[in-house]
Amino acid sequence: MKRKKIRLLLPVILVILFSFSTKSQTPDIYTIRDRIILDLISSNTNDKEIENLLLTLEPDGTWPGINYEDVSRTAFEHRIHTGNMVTLSKAFQSKKSKFHQNKRLQKAIELALDHWVEKDYFCDNWWHNQIGTPNNLVTVMLLAGNEMPKNLVEKTQPIIGRAHLEASGARPSGDRIKIAGILAKNQLFMEDYPQFEEVIKVIEGEIKFSSERGMQYDYSFHHRTDRVNNTLSYGLGYADAFVEWAVFVAGTRYAFSEEKTQLLVDYYLDGICKSMPFAKFPDTGAKNRGIARPGALNSMSSLTPQKLLQATDYRNEELKGVIANRNGGLEHHSQSHATFFWHSEHFTLQRPKYYTSVRMFSTRNHNMEVPYNSEGLKNHHRGDGTNHLNMTGMEYYDIFPVMDYQKIPGATILQKESLPSENEIQKPGTTDFVGAVTDGKFGAVAFDFRSPHDPLEARKSWFFFDDEYVCLGAGIHSGSDLPVVTTLNQNLLFDKVTVGDNKGSKSIGPGDHQLNGIEWVYSDQVAYIFPKSQSVNLFNGPVTGNWTEISKQTSIPKEDVTREVFKLWVDHGARPNEGTYEYVVVPAVDLNQAAAYDVHASLLIISNTAQIQAVKHHQLALYQLVFYNAGRLDLEKDFTIFMDSPGLVMIQMTDNEIKQITVADPSRKLGKIHFSITARLDKNGEDFSSIWNQSKGRSDIAVDLPKDVYAGKSVTVEF
Repeated sequence: MKRKKIRLLLPVILVILFSFSTKSQTPDIYTIRDRIILDLISSNTNDKEIENLLLTLEPDGTWPGINYEDVSRTAFEHRIHTGNMVTLSKAFQSKKSKFHQNKRLQKAIELALDHWVEKDYFCDNWWHNQIGTPNNLVTVMLLAGNEMPKNLVEKTQPIIGRAHLEASGARPSGDRIKIAGILAKNQLFMEDYPQFEEVIKVIEGEIKFSSERGMQYDYSFHHRTDRVNNTLSYGLGYADAFVEWAVFVAGTRYAFSEEKTQLLVDYYLDGICKSMPFAKFPDTGAKNRGIARPGALNSMSSLTPQKLLQATDYRNEELKGVIANRNGGLEHHSQSHATFFWHSEHFTLQRPKYYTSVRMFSTRNHNMEVPYNSEGLKNHHRGDGTNHLNMTGMEYYDIFPVMDYQKIPGATILQKESLPSENEIQKPGTTDFVGAVTDGKFGAVAFDFRSPHDPLEARKSWFFFDDEYVCLGAGIHSGSDLPVVTTLNQNLLFDKVTVGDNKGSKSIGPGDHQLNGIEWVYSDQVAYIFPKSQSVNLFNGPVTGNWTEISKQTSIPKEDVTREVFKLWVDHGARPNEGTYEYVVVPAVDLNQAAAYDVHASLLIISNTAQIQAVKHHQLALYQLVFYNAGRLDLEKDFTIFMDSPGLVMIQMTDNEIKQITVADPSRKLGKIHFSITARLDKNGEDFSSIWNQSKGRSDIAVDLPKDVYAGKSVTVEF
């Protein structure tokens, strides 16, 4: 009898427990949903815009001016329709709008939504179907869905439901976390709390390192298996989506672990922010097809770091510094760094007054993103050892419709009559000796360059210090009768150009110029110094172009644009064999400083050959060395280094003694790097050994190198 009573009571107990569990979740659920709605209506609504949308809405629920027929990848103006519904819904929910809870507005939303679910527009670009449209519709549901007819709400669900974790676009990368976020918002609206909890776990789980798609172990970001750097495109969306949810669930039972939140902060500060001049502007060299969109280099808002501060106090002073810099002037930025993203072949250097970067590719990744959706149609050479430089963030702003895409800053390019087809942009790299050595403050970059487009090869290197950096090229060889040039810079021109030779200096008027015996060129706070007088080509003046030349998107501006442009390049001629170049870039100086700069007092170019490229900075007592082959190099009298293999070495001296050695293996083939130096170094550690060879008068040094996902990272040894 007792057993029977117990069996009868069990279902009742389970119902009570489930009811208690559900009620215990409810306050947290309400908190999260309220936070989402508050975030959605946080931007002010424009009542005049709302009035106009109401007046122009047609009886069939459409708006004039939208092409509802073209659903192609380059068009789909339907996004304007769902965007209008979002705008109306925000006003409906916002107490700041005079249309708050307005019945006329409610009917307009219903009419526009009814049209959409009736037609169910489907784009040739999957992104709109699985992310863009579902995201707009779930926003409408959260803001106005409770006021919509039940059958209309039900009809939206299959469309919103295209954002699901098995969707083709929900690959482990920035898009998966976006799709999961849409799904979570919809489950909140539909009050499916158990599934909401599962999706939150998925979102949290996406913050992780990956050797395939997603956040790489160097804090860069790959969206696809081509391993092209996507840190400032999909990687930004990845971070923003996680930060958004970290704030939404903070302090609730759904809150993310501190471990995951800290990893996101690390990625944001050490990946995203270190890929941006002054942690504020997108690095031109890190952008892909996105440069074909006007405003692609707009300064970043402080919203994401502000949200991170709401979620954690980890590295909060650094986050506050980013916020101050984005809200104010560049004087807030004081963090100097030299960072190499070895998974993406991208190097960045920040100094208080300037930022510069180098973009490369290797056998481990492709040269450039495919021009998806017909954007970035001339990006063939934008990964060919490109070197961009910023002091203000405006240097390359919207230069792209007028850019000469065969004179990319820093790159060595064969000058063809025209670029190949846009279908020929992406190519795999063919050399593996591509990388950098850095101790976090200084760095040297090496690129064994072979063009995937043309019969052209070169050994290119960059040596970065505090006030200047050195650019060397050697072994430049081409099998074509077309000329080869190396471009020092191509950027917007804001002031006059001055050149100097052994006779003095002079201003250069607008136009094309071929100049001989030039020792330096000055333009817009930058001095380009030639250690040996050089013949150069220079253009300064207006250039007219059109956005449609680099994008086929129907929304792109069609009008011609004109920009004042500065271009400076060295012509190596046709069929160069063992061609070279040497120049020094001195940023953030005035004209008097440029004219007075003594390159030989600051720097010594020790070697610039196809075998070894090496520079010494006198004041810093710093040597930076690139060995493309095993070899020997005399650094000073009675100071020689012997390399047993290719590799990169940086030697820091103090009081004529070696203080620190940093090494790296760009080829990623070595377990150890072996070299000898004619100096006595008596010290051993866990990952290195130094043995004094009395008979040869030198120290034989072996340094363990990082392996697997850390191969290519630098190792520093202190002495």
